[in-house]
Amino acid sequence: MENSGRQNLYSAHGERKNQTYVTEFNLLGFGNLSELQILLFPLFLMIYIVTVAGNILIVVLVVADHHLHTPMYFFLGNLSCLETCYSSTILPRMLASLLTGDRTISVSGCITQFYFFGVLVASECYLLSMMSYDRYLAICKPLHYTVLMNGRLCLQLAAVSWMGGFIATTIVTCLMSQLHFCGPNEIDHFLCDFTPVIKLSCSDTSLITLVTFILSSADTLPPFILTLTSYVFIIFTILRIPSTTGRRKAFSTCSSHLIVVTIFYGTLMIVYVLPDTETLRELNKMFSLFYTVLTPMVNPLVYSLRNKEVQCALRKLIVHRN
Repeated sequence: MENSGRQNLYSAHGERKNQTYVTEFNLLGFGNLSELQILLFPLFLMIYIVTVAGNILIVVLVVADHHLHTPMYFFLGNLSCLETCYSSTILPRMLASLLTGDRTISVSGCITQFYFFGVLVASECYLLSMMSYDRYLAICKPLHYTVLMNGRLCLQLAAVSWMGGFIATTIVTCLMSQLHFCGPNEIDHFLCDFTPVIKLSCSDTSLITLVTFILSSADTLPPFILTLTSYVFIIFTILRIPSTTGRRKAFSTCSSHLIVVTIFYGTLMIVYVLPDTETLRELNKMFSLFYTVLTPMVNPLVYSLRNKEVQCALRKLIVHRN
């Protein structure tokens, strides 16, 4: 380890102690795929461009087309905005590392990335649950939908979603910033996630581990249960519709969201339920790619390809520009 990556500790009398702090981490990323490095950069660059362009396009369509000024598309616009921020937290740093070969990241930079990553993951859990609740009201309570899901409630639910992970992640990040890192300094991941970072600390991590477990459970379980419950009622309601056309029409209004929820929660649970062993680490890294990199790219494609209203709004936007 080079001296630039460590900080010497001094006593109150200016005497050097033997212990040193790590000031930089090495994000190994996909270093074991050295023969593919030349292909990974253009691949992730294309993914980032498609993700940002697709999600910004969804936001523009929702704002510009008055036919999309409904609760469902209001939440979709928020999701697209969140996904843009989400990708920008991870991919630019990864692209710079692939391009320059410099995998180092300062401890403070790593904790900052973890903070924004944690806030956005928790916010997405909340936002997806709000979207499922919206679909529940639209399908199960159609006569009362416009009264129940009014503009004020939409704003309140969106605010709760964005702020949902803020408090918990702030507490965890404050605790993490108090930890000391004495080496080694290699993080076998492409981002600064909680477990890989905590494993490198030479401080007592029992408190932060317990607090993180409690807060992450409080941030993910209630949204997940709300999402699951909403879709149980939705499925039962759809199955009671007598006509095949009616069932197909009702299911089409929530099928895109159901696909996104399944991909997000499916990969999220696999990543954090799989044991952290040497043999499963690469598999864990691949599944992490799904919910951190691929899901934000897939969302606008799923909603646009399966949604006639979004397609219509896009055609009108193109015609208007011409």
